[in-house]
Amino acid sequence: MEPNVAKPLTVRCQCGNVSFPTPTAKPITLFYCHCTECQKQTSSAFGTSAIYTADGLFPLAPDLAAKLKVWKRQHPEKPRTMDCYFCSECGSRMFHRIVDADGTPRATVSIKGGCIEGLEWTPAMHIFMRSAVIKVPGEWGEQYEGLPPWMDMDNPKK
Repeated sequence: MEPNVAKPLTVRCQCGNVSFPTPTAKPITLFYCHCTECQKQTSSAFGTSAIYTADGLFPLAPDLAAKLKVWKRQHPEKPRTMDCYFCSECGSRMFHRIVDADGTPRATVSIKGGCIEGLEWTPAMHIFMRSAVIKVPGEWGEQYEGLPPWMDMDNPKK
């Protein structure tokens, strides 16, 4: 009998053209992001980001890369970019990865929560509440006006 080992979840776009396993069975953390960029990206009140290690997803397998389009978004204030990956058929945003000014990609990837089948939605934290367009009850999890104080986006662990 096999031990009960958690298996990666399936990430799938709206049309089913893009499908791949998460790098690990559970994300490192889960955010509900209320920043204005996530509001635009989702056409909604907030975005959901499940943060995983990039190992196991990057480098992208050639068959997966062939099904994706990439848009590079420049940070409005910092010398870094974000590679945003979309299904080439239906346009679903699948994941994004920050790339530092020197061209080094970050060690994590943000997979869009709505594309992950079977994702546990709690615990999670709400970030960039200063831009929230809806009231979020306190019992829905930790809330931060910006990023959590422990998260230093300028000095990440590679």
